[in-house]
Amino acid sequence: MSGQMHPAAPHHLPFFVPGPDGTDPLMVIMAIFLIIVILWVGTLYWKLHSLPERMAHKSQKLQFEIVAVLGLISLFTHMHIFWVAGLLLAMIDLPDFSTPLRTIAGSVERIADAAPGAPPSPSQAEAPDQPQATSAKGGEIQGHA
Repeated sequence: MSGQMHPAAPHHLPFFVPGPDGTDPLMVIMAIFLIIVILWVGTLYWKLHSLPERMAHKSQKLQFEIVAVLGLISLFTHMHIFWVAGLLLAMIDLPDFSTPLRTIAGSVERIADAAPGAPPSPSQAEAPDQPQATSAKGGEIQGHA
């Protein structure tokens, strides 16, 4: 075969036309572009998918674990209602019921330790002795428990 061009062929071919050696520069460029776009879209998907979890973590919500579990469930089941529920849960503040209940439980525990007829707790044993209050009839005043 001769290395001469056909007389009807143009003298300058565009870059996207493959050469005689078989390399296709446009295909290589598009393959690299496609890989980059797929990685970028995947990263965007993961960032969007973890949005409720990041919102709950940033604002130190009590329901952070629930939001994270809802995000994982929506990821594995492809049911978007779990993602929406996690997003709504991350956006609202749930009232803190545990702190007042813990305080009430501690107070009730202290009251139960101070019941009449029970041995004094170590903190009561160290307290200085105070005279007992008496009623008008001379007996001790009984508290109610």
